[in-house]
Amino acid sequence: MQLLMSPASPFVRKVRVLLRETGLLDQVEEVDVSTTPLASDPIVLAANPTGKIPALVRGDGPAIYDSRVITRFLNDYADANLYPTHSMWEILTLETTADAIMDATVTMTYETRLRPVPQQSPDWIEAQWGKAHRAISAINNRWMSHLAGPLNIGQIGVACALSYVDLRHDARGWRNGNAALAEWHAGFAARDSMQATAVTG
Repeated sequence: MQLLMSPASPFVRKVRVLLRETGLLDQVEEVDVSTTPLASDPIVLAANPTGKIPALVRGDGPAIYDSRVITRFLNDYADANLYPTHSMWEILTLETTADAIMDATVTMTYETRLRPVPQQSPDWIEAQWGKAHRAISAINNRWMSHLAGPLNIGQIGVACALSYVDLRHDARGWRNGNAALAEWHAGFAARDSMQATAVTG
């Protein structure tokens, strides 16, 4: 199998962390592609008509895409129990909340990096940050118990989302008022899988 990816993407990183945590790295080749919303890589388009990454190219079926589809597939493939049945709906909600942080903050990055300055909307950027900030606060205030215990996909998603905020929007200071989550993230970010997939700059 091949994972079409770009290391800076938090959605991609979620899959890359899973590969390392589940021992699947030797079965999935990571293929670095150069793609943006304005110029999709033809290799990506062949796998995903929307041009988005990650996409997982399989030898025994069509490519699958969307990080949540890929992580669910790889979890089942590895029999990894990252979606524990006793807390399935909570874990799925936590993963979705992490993805919402990624969506909002990636959109902020696109607005400032891909649009000419005269076309950028400060109001739009602030609205996106509002979504991310509320989601981060909600995790700190309501979901910390689900970040404890055996590894699950919600933990991986939250860690990758927060690390992306650090990478692209560190000046926002997401740790302010979120001490419990900040402490948890510091510990999770030290895992080998997170260190191996870290991006700087």
